[in-house]
Amino acid sequence: MTIVRHESSEILSDVVEANGFVFTAGVVADDPSEDAKGQTEQILKEIDRLLGLCGTDKSKIVSATIWVTDIRNRDQVNVAWRAWTGGKDLPARACVEAKLADPRLLVEIAVIAVK
Repeated sequence: MTIVRHESSEILSDVVEANGFVFTAGVVADDPSEDAKGQTEQILKEIDRLLGLCGTDKSKIVSATIWVTDIRNRDQVNVAWRAWTGGKDLPARACVEAKLADPRLLVEIAVIAVK
């Protein structure tokens, strides 16, 4: 089995291809000054880019994990999520309240897709 790692740092790779699957690391917003909806939109744009590096796209996502610092932000996340997915090709998904590494960050998302 071949494993291809993209955009690696000292502690992680932003996206990894293995056995026909694509795994993203947890993606957070570049601009944490935005609200949960704005941060989610930034994250989803980055997920599009990462999946594109691996020759796949959001229609091939099979699983998504979303972490929010306050579960009450889930509604804002869902507004951005629905706009991004268009309500089709929906993956299995979990949305969990959790503390994130930077207190300005409100949302983090990781996905698994197929090629």
